[in-house]
Amino acid sequence: MNKTQKEQVLLLAKKKGVLRPKDLDIKGLAREYLNRLCKEGLLERRERGIYVIPKLDLGEYQQLIEACKKVPSGIICLLSALQFHEVTTQSPHKIWMAVKNNMRAPKSTTLPLHIIRYSGKAFESGIETYNIKGATLRVYSLAKTVADCFKHRNKIGIDVAIEALRESRRTKKCSIDDLWFHAKICRVSNVIKPYMEMLT
Repeated sequence: MNKTQKEQVLLLAKKKGVLRPKDLDIKGLAREYLNRLCKEGLLERRERGIYVIPKLDLGEYQQLIEACKKVPSGIICLLSALQFHEVTTQSPHKIWMAVKNNMRAPKSTTLPLHIIRYSGKAFESGIETYNIKGATLRVYSLAKTVADCFKHRNKIGIDVAIEALRESRRTKKCSIDDLWFHAKICRVSNVIKPYMEMLT
């Protein structure tokens, strides 16, 4: 194996945190280097299409980052987004991820994904992008997440939605205007209104 090519792949893996074969395509590197580096113990294959530097620690967001790599068009949502924004006592066992209605359900052998389907503005609004140790994490804003919690209150529980609303206001991590904006997009204005009034 050409040493320069090998170094480029390893450098890319360190820079991105989580490497996919498409990342090599963009740089003009052959995908076969992934398997070769795995055999040498310099890369680790987490599951199909997901490679990392062995023992690379991306901290508490490791699984969220891997999920975003596994599902490039997916967005971290609901319980996982609440945990990311630090406004919940919930500790989800699965990674909650939003995908478009017409997208085929992603399969994962190691990542415990809980897929929620969205359409139109409900999918496109409130997406925030974070760079964590070179890796990209896409997550809904706190205001959008709170609105989603009320929309999916039958899945996650109304108590979780109320807690998210209360904590988002207490910590002032999002404005009332943002909450109303996303409540309208998610069509939960009437549902969230009495709880909003109790907190203002």
